[in-house]
Amino acid sequence: MNPPLEEVTHMDNVKLSDDGRSVVIIDQTLLPNSLEYITLSTREEMFEAIATLRVRGAPAIGICAGYCAYCLALQAPHDSFDDFYSRWEEDCRFLNGARPTAANLSWALNRMLDVAEDHRDMPVETVLAALKRECAAIHEEDMEMCRRISEYGLSLLRDGDGVLTHCNAGPLATSRYGTGQGPLFLAKERGMDIRVFADETRPLLQGARLTSFELQRAGVDVTLICDSMASIVMKNGWVQCCMVGCDRVAANGDTANKIGTSGLAILAKHYGIPFYVLGPTSTIDMDCPAGENIKIELRDGEEIRSKFFAEPAAPQGVRCYNPAFDVTDNSLISAIITEKGICRPPYSESLKKLFE
Repeated sequence: MNPPLEEVTHMDNVKLSDDGRSVVIIDQTLLPNSLEYITLSTREEMFEAIATLRVRGAPAIGICAGYCAYCLALQAPHDSFDDFYSRWEEDCRFLNGARPTAANLSWALNRMLDVAEDHRDMPVETVLAALKRECAAIHEEDMEMCRRISEYGLSLLRDGDGVLTHCNAGPLATSRYGTGQGPLFLAKERGMDIRVFADETRPLLQGARLTSFELQRAGVDVTLICDSMASIVMKNGWVQCCMVGCDRVAANGDTANKIGTSGLAILAKHYGIPFYVLGPTSTIDMDCPAGENIKIELRDGEEIRSKFFAEPAAPQGVRCYNPAFDVTDNSLISAIITEKGICRPPYSESLKKLFE
């Protein structure tokens, strides 16, 4: 029996511990077979959790980063602001190296650093109180952003539509409904009949392990497919649009998302299917002019060769190329949906208006 829809869409995937000194997350590497929470207390544990995708999804990484920054601030020296800030800033910069592509990591850490700077002339205890309020605000704002993104995204769907999605941008990757999959949960809540095709998303199987897990638990009609099956599903006429999340959006609308997203967008263009990117404005990097300026994270080739297999699926020593993300050209994107509204081409103009 599936849990209530609200239990799925409102799960606490990232939160402070009961004593308020550590960060508690759902370990997403164990899903779907085990739903377990782990506690992060040291900067090394926090870095490892982000780098190994125990917590993942751009908004969730941002939320986690805010809480981690606050907990690390509690551990820094409190004798003077300079001593406190020197140690704490080093910890924040260390965390920022965990994942280079997701904009929300640096965005949240810089936001916390700015709050401390604004309270430089105050006692450290006052700074800590301000930081606690700020990390909570980051989380609360994301909940509201996800709801708004989901509402805007839902306006693009009709009853009976088929939607193809890639990777995971639901409640586990964000808060509440999600971004890329948020409209799908909201559609279910509103009684709409939406059929979803979820790419497995090789090599880490976020679509298989996480998206299909969330959607099935919520009672959404979901069919899991291999990434290579997207073309035939589109050709069969089973898909009326694609909806994906994003990890960084350049000023011209080029978008970095999980590896395989660009190929999906190319297929959608060929079949005349709208391709929608959904994400909060915090993922938009107006200082990044184009996709070619986005640094792409490269991961261990063993994720391709042997991870999730009882025995290695490729010969020992074979060279592996394993980028975590690719960049979808803005010309392939039908719309970028944010909490502030739906942006259409030319994105250099419509995205800029979001910040005016």
